[in-house]
Amino acid sequence: MEQLIENILSQATSKTLKIQQLVLLGLTRKRIAELVTNGNYGFVQNVYAKMRLEGQLTTITQAIGANIFNRKFGVEFEAYNVKMGTLKDALKIAGVNCEIEGYNHTTRRYWKIVTDASLTGENTFELVSPILKGEAGISELKTVCSVLNECGAKVNKSCGTHVHFDASGFDMDTWKRIYINYFRLENTIDGFMPLSRRENRYCQSFKNITNFESKINGCSTLDQIASVLGMTRYFKINPLSYSRHNTCEFRQHSGTVEFEKIGNWIKFLNALVEFSKTNLVTDTTLDGLKNLCDNDLVNYFKQRTLKLA
Repeated sequence: MEQLIENILSQATSKTLKIQQLVLLGLTRKRIAELVTNGNYGFVQNVYAKMRLEGQLTTITQAIGANIFNRKFGVEFEAYNVKMGTLKDALKIAGVNCEIEGYNHTTRRYWKIVTDASLTGENTFELVSPILKGEAGISELKTVCSVLNECGAKVNKSCGTHVHFDASGFDMDTWKRIYINYFRLENTIDGFMPLSRRENRYCQSFKNITNFESKINGCSTLDQIASVLGMTRYFKINPLSYSRHNTCEFRQHSGTVEFEKIGNWIKFLNALVEFSKTNLVTDTTLDGLKNLCDNDLVNYFKQRTLKLA
């Protein structure tokens, strides 16, 4: 616990975001005031009251699980119906640093809005995050989703939402188990994705590769995994993202600007990665997800599966 507290206090972020994380960690407001605001209890109480009013005391926790989420990650939103300049201005008003750029794959220190020729609709755009981390990153993601909704951003079948996880600490066995576990769970995951994201040229299925598990097990480098997947990034897990960004990129999720959807997807992916460090999936059913995730998350995906059946 004390190490978690120290990690939060050492973050290069605002007092408000530190207070939010410490509240979710279960610290009393009095202790938080001592740690963050030199005893200014009123400041902490105001942050706490706003969190309760906005539902953050439950929403953020549900989105990332009961434990503190410390992973570095990034998100790419594909959407339409908002002019880039309008979105940039709205994000800056909300306190989110953002710039408009030409199409590129460079990670910035700010959110960037770029074009994407694969999207259809009026005023299409791709909104790409900087490297986000932990609770503070989740809180910023929630703010961005709120702005997207307020601006009237929409999604259609051409849109996806991509999530990157920092993979700098993954060993080769972890990589192989991530791919194999995703492959084993693919039918279940497909069930809580729209039809447009179950088999898609931009997030292709591992089921199309003969003897997939055997081939992945035979790999000793990431380049060999990329070779198994045809040296293309257009699979449900992008085999080229580590060489470009030091990340593991998950590409399957449908386009969304809803925080609940992307938050629960991040929570699921985090559980999958953590499980894959030491384990292979044996129960590939929806109920079998309880071996990876908490009951609330499993129930959420059961409801999604019923809705999309």
